[in-house]
Amino acid sequence: MRVLLVSTYELGHQPLHIASPAAALRAAGHQVTTLDISVEDWAPALIESADAVAFSVPMHTAMRLAIKGAEEIKAHHPGLPIAFYGLYATVKGPADEAFAGEYEPALLAWLAGVAPSGRISTARQRFHLPVRESLPSLERYAQLEIGASRRLAGYVEASHGCVHRCRHCPVPVVYDGRTRRVPVDVVMDDIAQQIEAGAEHITFGDPDFLNRWAHSMKIVEMLHQRFPNVTFDVTAKVSHLLRYESLVPLLAEQGCLFVVSAFESVNEFILEKLDKGHTAADEARVVALLRSHGIETRPSWLPFTPWTTADDVADILDFVARHDLVGNVDPVQYSIRLLVPEGSLMLGVMDAGPYDPETLSYRWTSPTDALQRKISAIVEDGTERGLSAAAVFCDIRSVVYEAAGRPVPTSEVVVTDRPRLTEPWFCCAEPTKGQFDFARSEAT
Repeated sequence: MRVLLVSTYELGHQPLHIASPAAALRAAGHQVTTLDISVEDWAPALIESADAVAFSVPMHTAMRLAIKGAEEIKAHHPGLPIAFYGLYATVKGPADEAFAGEYEPALLAWLAGVAPSGRISTARQRFHLPVRESLPSLERYAQLEIGASRRLAGYVEASHGCVHRCRHCPVPVVYDGRTRRVPVDVVMDDIAQQIEAGAEHITFGDPDFLNRWAHSMKIVEMLHQRFPNVTFDVTAKVSHLLRYESLVPLLAEQGCLFVVSAFESVNEFILEKLDKGHTAADEARVVALLRSHGIETRPSWLPFTPWTTADDVADILDFVARHDLVGNVDPVQYSIRLLVPEGSLMLGVMDAGPYDPETLSYRWTSPTDALQRKISAIVEDGTERGLSAAAVFCDIRSVVYEAAGRPVPTSEVVVTDRPRLTEPWFCCAEPTKGQFDFARSEAT
């Protein structure tokens, strides 16, 4: 069959989640074309020539955009089979089929006309070397920025799933504490082909790089041996970083520049509600631990929950400033609002209103809703205008302190240059108007 694989958003990376299934589908004899609408124009000609279309939906932002794309296709090609696949495929949408977890076998069965056994599968599968030659070049994606220099960046995953069950996270809804390793040779060969294409930095996008720490450390050791000048970044929980503290100097020696870690809040009650398994003091310890070995922390935040006050948001900003993290946090992080999708573990610890199919979340309200909207507007405006992280931080701090009844600081915010990827948005952020404008009826 002629299959079109569509990626709508993958955190600014060249999309692994169309490169990987493309390999599996081609190995089964299908003709595969790809489209990444985060950097490519919506392509009616590709849709018209396809026998089936599958949208990659690894995160909330991607799902919101995929729904828009699927609706456009159905409006003009109502008989064309459409599937969603990826972490967010558990959420209802306009697709004919949806597959979450280890999705490649389900996609193959769907194309063969075999009824799938269910929406979710975490069964072990055979991994193929991702096919990347049909994707846009790495120059069109997020790059590593260190001071005034930029380097092309690649993206891989050494494992899927997570052993933890943080209530706000979509991963445990699908994997329920399970993990699946991607074979070392597949990961290394994928790294090698991206380095050959110009990558000088690799992002490991595992939900938690230390879930399978021995497997992961073997890969970064091989990476450093084969490509000693290539750097990398990983994602890891606060509790894992403290538990495996002895691995931190090894990560630094192998070339780790920064670690993304989900701090979420500095309010202990909220951290317990989210079942994060760490405290605000632990967050500070992680920043100090990593920095002592030359690794920076890039914390992600969830400032707005049903229990948040303006003081809680101000406390996050104070934490960021106190620990010299202003340059480490993309401003969109200060606007993130708790999502409660279908099946969310949060439903057991909060009073939720009706489900909203437009936002893909159960509704909830808070006295800080107006503040969240103000911050979102500041962030989107700052991103469009290319303002610095310091400038946006100051604008946000002014409205937050005013809402909290605190005197607004007049001191200048000093930002230390830190290594970062140039993608300013986030997986749980609502799509911007520009992102939503990718498909227009008159062009289809």
